[in-house]
Amino acid sequence: MMTKILVVEDEPGIALGLEEDLKLEGYEVEVAGDGDAALSRARQSSYDLILLDIMLPKRDGFQVCRELRRSGVNTPIIFLTARVQDAEKVLGLKLGADDYVTKPFSPMELCARVQAVLRRSQAAAPEIYRFGGMEVNFTRAQLRRGGQAVDLTPIEFKMLAAFVRSRGRILTREQIMDKVWPPGVFCTDRVVDTHLSNLRKKIETDPASPKFLVSVRGLGYRFDG
Repeated sequence: MMTKILVVEDEPGIALGLEEDLKLEGYEVEVAGDGDAALSRARQSSYDLILLDIMLPKRDGFQVCRELRRSGVNTPIIFLTARVQDAEKVLGLKLGADDYVTKPFSPMELCARVQAVLRRSQAAAPEIYRFGGMEVNFTRAQLRRGGQAVDLTPIEFKMLAAFVRSRGRILTREQIMDKVWPPGVFCTDRVVDTHLSNLRKKIETDPASPKFLVSVRGLGYRFDG
């Protein structure tokens, strides 16, 4: 699965350069041109990292970072800015940013910073997650309810892991496909819905009125564990 990065930059030339450099490094890249678009994308989609400019239209990078952290989005953030004052760097880190890169910077430096933040993020990811009397062990690829193993298929476990790691955010069917099925494998919305229905039967007390895997009409699904 490709590492997915959101680039938030209002200067088209800079945004294009960042997109091309990161794609050459093997990352999947999406671009947002203002603060409101960045907030919307980061709340509704799952990213591994956000590169966030500070001087943005509609809502600056500090505001974007603050709102994301307040809403529970813990995606790693690297600020990109021409500002060099120490006070502003400290503010950015206090708001929840993971690093701070000052313009101009070389593609080599930026990629090194990206790799470092991603390594820290992956190392900090919990091996075990608990919700509603259940325990997900990511290392062992196991689900337990009350200490008893729950039999999940590989697809069901990958789907559950994708939801847990994107908890609180809406995943569309297309995003679920990207996270669960290998590239090049044909999959339909109906197949996604069938696997999700089977997963609900194994984790929900009442699958007809789900508490954890919630349908969001017209958009997709959200995990509220």
